[in-house]
Amino acid sequence: MDELILKGEKAKKASYKLANLSSLIKDDALKKMSELLIKEKAKILEANAIDVQNAVDRGIKGALIDRLTLNEKRIAAMAEGLLQIAALPDPVGEVVSMWKRPNGLQIGQKRVPIGVVGMIYEARPNVTVDAAGLCIKSGNAVILRGGSEAINSNKAIISVIDTALAEAGMPEGTVQLIEDTSRETVARMMKLNKYIDVLIPRGGEGLINSVVQNSTVPVIQTGTGNCHVYVDGDADLDMAERIIVNAKTSRPGVCNAAETMLVDEAVAQEFLPKVLKTLQGLNVEIRGCERTRAIYSDCLPAAEEDWDKEYLDYILAVKVVGGIDEAIDHINRHGTKHSEAIVTTNYNKAQRFLNEIDAAAVYVNASTRFTDGGEFGFGAEIGISNQKLHARGPVGLKELTTIKYIIYGEGQIR
Repeated sequence: MDELILKGEKAKKASYKLANLSSLIKDDALKKMSELLIKEKAKILEANAIDVQNAVDRGIKGALIDRLTLNEKRIAAMAEGLLQIAALPDPVGEVVSMWKRPNGLQIGQKRVPIGVVGMIYEARPNVTVDAAGLCIKSGNAVILRGGSEAINSNKAIISVIDTALAEAGMPEGTVQLIEDTSRETVARMMKLNKYIDVLIPRGGEGLINSVVQNSTVPVIQTGTGNCHVYVDGDADLDMAERIIVNAKTSRPGVCNAAETMLVDEAVAQEFLPKVLKTLQGLNVEIRGCERTRAIYSDCLPAAEEDWDKEYLDYILAVKVVGGIDEAIDHINRHGTKHSEAIVTTNYNKAQRFLNEIDAAAVYVNASTRFTDGGEFGFGAEIGISNQKLHARGPVGLKELTTIKYIIYGEGQIR
């Protein structure tokens, strides 16, 4: 029996047991995972160093290397994330609502695990831990298929997780890693409806589109992030500068980083020279529209395709717009419905932006970088969904559950 079918069967069998485990058992497993990650960090870092060197040798650089790289601080954050998940309320078993019909039947909605979650993701070893932790707490088994770039890191992390889960008495097959990173295995995983209840792709546009277009297993589409910051004519310009610098440079290789800045023509002459010089001082390449370059010539001309790009790098597209109407139109046309921000002191404009922008997360006077499970109080997230069915925004514990109807009767027949 091949690896994929074997692990699918184990996961399905484990999912039935996981659905009925107590919160105490699941939380104990998460705590053991957290402790062992710290204890075995040298082993994980050694494996990660091999992956990073292999990536460098293949010519990968910049933000992609940053996403792949682990260090003691990042491992500590992964371990802390597990403790935060353990401290959250368990959504499984919650009776969402209950009502009584005229015939005496009591009908309720109860929150239950989805079952088996399949994760297909790229070079982000932290996803291995976040996905495992969230799936365990929400009572799901999970099959992980990470990218080839992070295979050594993922193997080391899964080895640690396996040990912790065994110590906690968790079912065999609760968390499994597909070690075959070939495209053929991914293609087969997308058709594994018998064992996998939902697939969640996390990575670049190519990966996500491939899963959405080819999977027969239902998909929660985590989104690419062509995120915008619009600096309104009524903005506090010092605040606007702080926000765009953070949104672009704090970690450019993630999906909630800003890729485009729109600036109201009313403040462009005053704002652009200062903020663009600051950004360039932080190694950001500026690609500006004609009006931007007329004000600040020391930047590259933006091509039409720049308005649709998720750079995941130190690159920012900049456009001067005629006001909030043009800004909203531009974002709704070119954005990926992920995270969008306005900087303004005008209440009515802020409300218009919140109401009219079509995105999973819409900000007033704050960085787009806050679209994150931890920042939203979810402990962690398995991805950011920019679709509208089932889950939208950070996919946390509740989004990894579904509803079961429970009906109490006294012999009623129809």
